[in-house]
Amino acid sequence: MKVTFLGTGTSQGIPVIACQCPVCHSANPRDKRLRTSVLVEIDGRNILIDSGPDFRQQMLGAHVQKLDAILFTHEHRDHIAGLDDIRAFNYIQQKSIDLYAEERVQLAIKQEFAYIFEQKYPGLPQVSMHLIDNDPFDVNGIRIIPIRVMHMHLPILGFRIGGFTYITDANYITEDEKIKVLGSKCFVLNGLRKQKHISHYTLDEALELIRAIDAPKSYITHISHQLGFHNEIEAELPQNVMLAYDGLELEL
Repeated sequence: MKVTFLGTGTSQGIPVIACQCPVCHSANPRDKRLRTSVLVEIDGRNILIDSGPDFRQQMLGAHVQKLDAILFTHEHRDHIAGLDDIRAFNYIQQKSIDLYAEERVQLAIKQEFAYIFEQKYPGLPQVSMHLIDNDPFDVNGIRIIPIRVMHMHLPILGFRIGGFTYITDANYITEDEKIKVLGSKCFVLNGLRKQKHISHYTLDEALELIRAIDAPKSYITHISHQLGFHNEIEAELPQNVMLAYDGLELEL
């Protein structure tokens, strides 16, 4: 399995428009963050988790040549807004793209991209919608285990694929759901900033959950400019925990 972090930033990305903070003006490429998304390549299949507004740039930057499916964590725009650009894959692959999402998320996608579902017009994105819930499901023979977490009051999904578990935009997980994560070889979790936030784990809260899961390697994603400089924050982390950054590739 190969995992590529296509984006590791928050809903505004880094740099934030018009922001004058030192992080947004950093010259370090690891302080530049697109909206959060990962690509999982496994058994010849390319599975994307979330298609945010930077989707096109991310696909070009990572030289992605094929796309088999998209898993959606939830319906916020920083996780779905780039869906229109799957048209290029439709044309190259001559087939629709499989989308996996909960009913609430599917309804939001159908509202946001109504023209995809209401019109038959050459060049429109072609999708095949698949309904998921808390139960494990298969994507072209690859087993996916949903992880239920809370994004303040919004129930959303993380995903476990083999030994890789990915959770973003969360600030609460039940003990039962933690059990699904145990045994992961690589655990990715959002850690927005050091200060308390109403809907995201802080860095300390993320580290507490990471210690409980005790995976060999863990990575922090969905990072705000308020967290600080990449190199300075990473130097503060435990040995087996790292800050993810755009373009980071993992072989698992």
